Amino acid sequence: MTIGFIGLGGMGGGLVRNLATKGRAVRCFDLDPAKVERAAGFGALPAASAREAADGAPILALCVTTAEAVDAILFGPDGVAGLLPAGAVVLDHTTVNPGHVERMNRLCAERGLRYAEAPMTRTPIHAEQGCVNVLFGGEAALLDELRPVFECYAENVFHVGPSGHAIRLKLIHNFIAFANVAAFCEGFALAAREGLDMTKVIGIISAAGGKSGMMDLYGEKTLRRDFAPYMSLANAQKDVKYYARWLEEAGLPGFMAESVHQTYALASALGHGEEGCTAVIKAYEHLSGVEARLPDPDGS
Repeated sequence: MTIGFIGLGGMGGGLVRNLATKGRAVRCFDLDPAKVERAAGFGALPAASAREAADGAPILALCVTTAEAVDAILFGPDGVAGLLPAGAVVLDHTTVNPGHVERMNRLCAERGLRYAEAPMTRTPIHAEQGCVNVLFGGEAALLDELRPVFECYAENVFHVGPSGHAIRLKLIHNFIAFANVAAFCEGFALAAREGLDMTKVIGIISAAGGKSGMMDLYGEKTLRRDFAPYMSLANAQKDVKYYARWLEEAGLPGFMAESVHQTYALASALGHGEEGCTAVIKAYEHLSGVEARLPDPDGS
């Protein structure tokens, strides 16, 4: 069985690497030919187009940037849905939104396809190592069918509930995570503006209630001025926007959600969208004129 795979970015590239190196036949495509070439080096089959990757695939995995991109790939003018055989699974690893999941379930069912929502947590480093977390929403029988695929690249596979529940939990998770990043970046920027010892700032916060998983991952990197896009600021902005819109549709106030979204939107508008999510600190530094950084090893 040859799996089709579209989207070889930070997460998708790692998934394909693990599929290929663990003996799965996978035919892949990305808009960046260099990423396709890299995947071919791991033993994946290169495709010249999304349509070639999808043609006849019993499973088509998508790991792209937005719900809109998934929609266009499947059902746009050059959509690939018609190339999939009856009963094929559209395996969507993209962080999308609840309305998208409902739409994909409907449109896929109309064409005799099965839609599987499977957003992930963790980072591209974990994707390369084959230990992401997969959140699955849908029928247990479909999960059982897909589990051998997931086991090629996932440490944990969580059956969250029926279809639509996985993306809801993923958006809640990402909002909390990125709100935490925005909060510690704001605090770091203020500490730097006021001349505090940044070594003590991060050390004391990390030893108390301000400690968090995101600070463990990114706190020191931020103060070392490492903004490698393990999770890009643009993607963080997109995920928080989806969360804020969903919150509004649910009839709940979104004061925090919108403030976090606009913080990332400002940093993106200042040109930092392709940097890592903690580049949100640069929006504050733009206003204060002071960089938040740890001393260099020589003490300077």
